[in-house]
Amino acid sequence: MLEVQTLETQRLLLKGVTPEIIHQLFQKCSKTEMISFFGTDESGYQRYHLMHEKGMTTYNQSLYFCVLVDKVSQQAIGECGFHTWNFTHRRAELFYNIHEQANRGKGLMKEALAKIIDFGFKELQLHRIQALIAEYNTASLRLLLHYNFTKEGVLREDYWVNQLHEDSVCYSLLASEWKKNNCL
Repeated sequence: MLEVQTLETQRLLLKGVTPEIIHQLFQKCSKTEMISFFGTDESGYQRYHLMHEKGMTTYNQSLYFCVLVDKVSQQAIGECGFHTWNFTHRRAELFYNIHEQANRGKGLMKEALAKIIDFGFKELQLHRIQALIAEYNTASLRLLLHYNFTKEGVLREDYWVNQLHEDSVCYSLLASEWKKNNCL
């Protein structure tokens, strides 16, 4: 079986995923098992398949994220972690998603991000974590402000969403700020 690092919060298990784990899953598991592991649908499966086929790393960049598993139901409900993780410069972009509307608004991502941000600074030795959000995404904004991210500016027409280029607002958190606020 796969050697998956698991973090734990009060209500969640955070199953660590690396490019190596994704490759192992495609070598050892059925499509049904993979969909269950990631808690995804056919389009999500296809996204992971592209990652497996096309690659996820370069000489100095990779990703690390966690599948969020509800402790009670044992179902994967979302993911959070880092992409564009640059080893050289010790920075990464934070991403997060709860799959189903029914699981949103319960504080689950707030709970998960406390662990994943701490993990990023302590275990991945990140110096900087940044997050890019749409200006209208008030839930993400509240989440980032809860963890004392600082607004840096707007990346104009940065994302291609629904057949339109959309601006991204950049927020960041430095290790020294996290340490000051969370007694690392």
